[in-house]
Amino acid sequence: MGYDRHQRAAIRTAAATVAQQLAELTGTPPRVAAELDAVRIEADVTDAALQRWTRLLAVLELGTEYGVSSTPDGQIAWLRIELRRQGPRP
Repeated sequence: MGYDRHQRAAIRTAAATVAQQLAELTGTPPRVAAELDAVRIEADVTDAALQRWTRLLAVLELGTEYGVSSTPDGQIAWLRIELRRQGPRP
């Protein structure tokens, strides 16, 4: 249990750091959502972010998985930071 609690605290800290970096890159606040074993962070891809695409990609790569999705209103960059599991995955 202690391991899990420490991992969750580490994920919250990492998510806060990533969210701050995305806010600085995009000029808009990102959306942060807690999932069962992860935190998902989404940010609108703004013109400011496109001008610093290499930096945006570096921030996205901090996640366990990441991507860019198209919506009718534009593009959304997203990443997930997952809780590491002990032992082998099923």
